Amino acid sequence: MVTSVPRLVIAAPSSGSGKTTVATGLMAALTARGLAVSPHKVGPDYIDPGYHALATGRVGRNLDAYLCGPELVGPLFAHGARGCDIAVVEGVMGLYDGAAGEGELASTAQVAKLLRAPVVLVVDASSQSRSVAALVHGFASFDPEVRIGGVILNKVGSDRHEALLREALDSVGVPVLGVLRRAAPVETPSRHLGLVPVAERGALAVEAVAAMAAQVAGGCDLAALVALARSAGPLAGAGWDAGEALVSSPPPPPPFPSPGALPPDSRSALDGPRPQAPDGLVDAGRPVRVAVAGGAAFTFSYSEHAELLTAAGAEVVVFDPLRDEELPEGTAGLVVGGGFPEVYASELSANEGLRKSVAELALSGAPVAAECAGLLYLCRDLDGLPMCGVLDASARMSERLTLGYRDAVAVSDSALAGAGTRMRGHEFHRTVVEPGAGSAPAWGMRAPERRVEGFVERGVHASYLHTHWASEPGVARRFVERCRTS
Repeated sequence: MVTSVPRLVIAAPSSGSGKTTVATGLMAALTARGLAVSPHKVGPDYIDPGYHALATGRVGRNLDAYLCGPELVGPLFAHGARGCDIAVVEGVMGLYDGAAGEGELASTAQVAKLLRAPVVLVVDASSQSRSVAALVHGFASFDPEVRIGGVILNKVGSDRHEALLREALDSVGVPVLGVLRRAAPVETPSRHLGLVPVAERGALAVEAVAAMAAQVAGGCDLAALVALARSAGPLAGAGWDAGEALVSSPPPPPPFPSPGALPPDSRSALDGPRPQAPDGLVDAGRPVRVAVAGGAAFTFSYSEHAELLTAAGAEVVVFDPLRDEELPEGTAGLVVGGGFPEVYASELSANEGLRKSVAELALSGAPVAAECAGLLYLCRDLDGLPMCGVLDASARMSERLTLGYRDAVAVSDSALAGAGTRMRGHEFHRTVVEPGAGSAPAWGMRAPERRVEGFVERGVHASYLHTHWASEPGVARRFVERCRTS
């Protein structure tokens, strides 16, 4: 199968250059002209895809070569872009910035090459004129396999400033596809972990996206951008499919004889190979109901997770811990992803009915998968306010930002992963949980530092680590199987 959806990658020399404004505005402007636009984001970002979804009316999807491996970037892109007229991919950080110490891995440049997509470089021109030519020339020539198809100049001060910039860029041979003037910034407020998510802003987020669309439509050559997108080369390979991924994924490894603490010998969970298990798939019998936390407090999730759960035989039901006083009737398993429980700690704590419902489910042995915000919610308390009390641990806000990719291995057999399962993940939080690991830790971190982290208790798997299940579809299959048998 060949994917021929026209596509662009919106990149920049560095963070703060205006990528999100241009990418989101372009998505909205093209959607307003009747095109079906497929939105994508490079990296593990959960917030920008929310704005992308608002701009296009379609699910915003992530393309992360570290979490999922380079081999899944094309299939996941084709899955999201199926049936669309054009795709816009927003980059991460600077064009050539990726996973620390890993070369080009997980960079916008790598994703652009994997997608055979032209790059539009967004340049903050506010403090330069002729130097812009050296900057663009450097980015265009650094990697010959990356095609810089055009430049959008951001924060241009005047007609004279624009003329100087255009004259300088004439010598580089990279066309100027847009000029955005210095203006009052679009209202996209930030806090300790970045932009405030769409789910928390309501009508204000709609207004922000409309303002971005107006900026891009007024300052960019949309026809030229579409033409550039159509110059992308064909992309070979079939689109990712949750059902097919479950069938083709290897079965989960068997548990170690004594799950929990790291084995004392040198062939520990951190060093040894992944154990092998007999072939076999779960029984796709009766559907089981899996409740997934949503709403303003829990906005961090990858859409592929729900798709994999559904393909494995689950009925996925989203509930809002800020509003719903109990779990959905018939809940057999619970998934609580990331978000901002620290912002809503008072409201979450005040919802005693739901906290009790979650605790009862967890104590029954039902499967519970919690990531980051979900971990905090399951703790005894958060900043002194009572939470669900599933874990004998306390959470609090911290001044220190914990951020980065992680290479991890499951060290305890759980409802989510068998001991020995290797996954790559991402941490992103300004909180601390004490203790940081239970008697049966969830993960052993192999890189960048060796440590154990998280909790495995009864059917609960709780950890700070954000993972992308498309890289290891067996975790969804295993989770649903445990929902059937617990």
